[in-house]
Amino acid sequence: MDLTLDGNVVRAGTRARERFYDSRGYGHVLNGDVAFAPVEAAHLLYRGDIEAVGGMDFRELLSSSAVSAVEFFVYKDLRDRGFYLTPAREGWVDDPDGADFVVYPRGKGPWDDEVAYRVRVVGERDGVPVESLGECVLAVVDEESEITYLDTTRREVAGSSDSTVPLVDGELLAERVLCWDPPGALYERAFYGQRLDEDAVQLSLVEAAYLAREGTLSVAGGQSAVIERGREVEGERFDRRLTVYAALRDAGVVPKTGFKFGADFRTYADVESVDDLGHSELLVRVLPADFEFEPRDLALDVRLAHGVRKTMVFAPVTDGDIEWTEVRRLTP
Repeated sequence: MDLTLDGNVVRAGTRARERFYDSRGYGHVLNGDVAFAPVEAAHLLYRGDIEAVGGMDFRELLSSSAVSAVEFFVYKDLRDRGFYLTPAREGWVDDPDGADFVVYPRGKGPWDDEVAYRVRVVGERDGVPVESLGECVLAVVDEESEITYLDTTRREVAGSSDSTVPLVDGELLAERVLCWDPPGALYERAFYGQRLDEDAVQLSLVEAAYLAREGTLSVAGGQSAVIERGREVEGERFDRRLTVYAALRDAGVVPKTGFKFGADFRTYADVESVDDLGHSELLVRVLPADFEFEPRDLALDVRLAHGVRKTMVFAPVTDGDIEWTEVRRLTP
């Protein structure tokens, strides 16, 4: 069988179709012939199923510019796990959209109309723009060629918590607002702030700004004074955090500080009373729209959230719009 490398395609001819495509899901049918992506041909060389591609053996092809080593490691790992997969090329799969591989359910292949995962491959030192996450699996190849799979999906946030409370007066301090003799519902039912003692509740600036916006908190200078103080303390990050805080409250979810978890917020979806408070469900990190992760930091966030029985959600903010993106570890 004469396999030739033609640009970014390995041409195999009609005889390869039954042997490799029909029975094992390698390649793509083009005008009756089968063509392989170089990473597929490298795997066939690695297995000893073919002898050479354009005169190159496995070592030579893997070392060439035609094959990405990190993509090969992921391709091999998924094949070893029993999956058929296709390089996500225009014309080879529907809607490639930034993926490197389309992976089919076990027992299915490129001839079936089912997809298990859309996989994007990165090395541990590659940047990962937050906008590239969502509806894909990120396969991170570390320096020892071990692979961590992270499932990233868009999601909605919703809960049944009631955030309405009676009017309360507050005093703006350096980085918080203090409410003297507040209505019991402020903390006990709606879970705003923290009790200083039986006579006072202290609010964070983001909580105070939200309550002032809702017309519930009366403070000297009004909402603008609280927001101005927040910007003095945090810069433009305060506006992003306030946008996310307000969206969570408006959706019936109670956000509280996530500082001890390295996040902006931890959230409670169904608060009826602080006396009957369950575990928080989400850790939320608020990000600028152009944020770029280092894969190590992304994996750390997800691992920490899993370790404390929570789900990691990233909330990039673009002109007041939020893309809620959930990230979990995945074992394919």
